[in-house]
Amino acid sequence: MNIRMPRTISNELLSLQDNYLQEELARKGIVTLSDIPTIKEIFHCNFLGAEKISVWQGDITRLKVGAIVNAANSQMLGCFVPCHKCIDNAIHSAAGMQLREECNHIMEHRRIKYGRKYQEPTGTATLTKSYHLPCDYVIHTVGPIVYNKLNEMLCQDLKNCYKNILTCCVENNIKSVAFCCISTGEFHFPNDKAAEIACKTVNTFLETYPDSMERIIFNVFQERDRKIYEKILGLM
Repeated sequence: MNIRMPRTISNELLSLQDNYLQEELARKGIVTLSDIPTIKEIFHCNFLGAEKISVWQGDITRLKVGAIVNAANSQMLGCFVPCHKCIDNAIHSAAGMQLREECNHIMEHRRIKYGRKYQEPTGTATLTKSYHLPCDYVIHTVGPIVYNKLNEMLCQDLKNCYKNILTCCVENNIKSVAFCCISTGEFHFPNDKAAEIACKTVNTFLETYPDSMERIIFNVFQERDRKIYEKILGLM
């Protein structure tokens, strides 16, 4: 599934895959919004968005929310390395091969429009179906890559990721979204600075559009990221 290039999928293969992924989802278990407390409930915060923001540590592919965010690469086809620990790999693996097919279809149309060498730019938000994921949609974004030192342009690029994803939610009437830690890990954005940008951008958006979202979840996988987010949000 991970190394398979996008092409027509036989009904036999789809049936085998679909049964397997449904069994995997049942084994992992689905997490709903009611299972996740808000920052206000945990820390009794008083800032405007506290009753709509949560931090949850765990597997993002278990979340039954309006949309989950995928930190994609510029090819937008998912990770082709089996068992690679990136979020792109986890989401495509749990969603199924249909997600790679849809992403490829989108990129083919964009190459027709913008040229055959087109790659998805940093900071955009692309909406797809979720297939075997319990969420309604997946929103794909290409975060900035930090090669050397962090600079203002990279910070603005990351801010654009969050702003455009939230705008995508509003435009598609998606009321809840779970953000992964965009650009950290493989893209080397410092975790503490990335969390600061994420929290500030989300809080500013909620102050500007208070009725736009019902819940925004910062999904983290590592313990240190959970502590970073809870510290930032607890001080807002």
